[in-house]
Amino acid sequence: MKRIAASIAPLLAFGIVFSFVATDARAAKEKGVKGMSQEEMMKTARSAAPSKISDNATILVPGPDGKLMEAKKGTNGFTCVPDLSGQEKPDPFCGDRAATEFIMSMMNKEEKPSNTEPGIGYMARGGWHWEKDGRVVMSDTPGAKRVKEPPHWMILWPFDVKTSMLPDRPGKFGAYIMYEGTPYAHLMIYEDPKKLGK
Repeated sequence: MKRIAASIAPLLAFGIVFSFVATDARAAKEKGVKGMSQEEMMKTARSAAPSKISDNATILVPGPDGKLMEAKKGTNGFTCVPDLSGQEKPDPFCGDRAATEFIMSMMNKEEKPSNTEPGIGYMARGGWHWEKDGRVVMSDTPGAKRVKEPPHWMILWPFDVKTSMLPDRPGKFGAYIMYEGTPYAHLMIYEDPKKLGK
């Protein structure tokens, strides 16, 4: 395996920094993917998206030092990882180049996302969000409680409640703007990615 910085030069050329792995990937190894073999982690990463996408995606997994390493080089511009938040159940993510840039910027705690075009991301096994005082907030907000998200897909690009006329929290319509009022606001759609187009 090659280190991600060396092996994904086309993505790095667009300004992606994968430095979140020092903290978040290590947390994932200790919880969500703890004890998994590399093959199991790759299978978990692929489970984030429809197989027609994930079968040809680049797969990144935490190495022995907790840093993400390329386990498989892809051919379609998508990147899949086995876990984002390091909770007891993995929340794998698979996204195109722009979505991967968005996620990496967020994990690196950059001021704003680095993607310059809309990205699409898939989380077919669901994920997690945090709430405080009835609002969805960033995960490091003191006093926030954790909430499990169902399978969903996302458009990772600036959205806001006023122009989209969508709510800022999950509801019966299955779509909302996550992180309203921040540079990381994006569209969440509660629909199983593996059932899209069926």
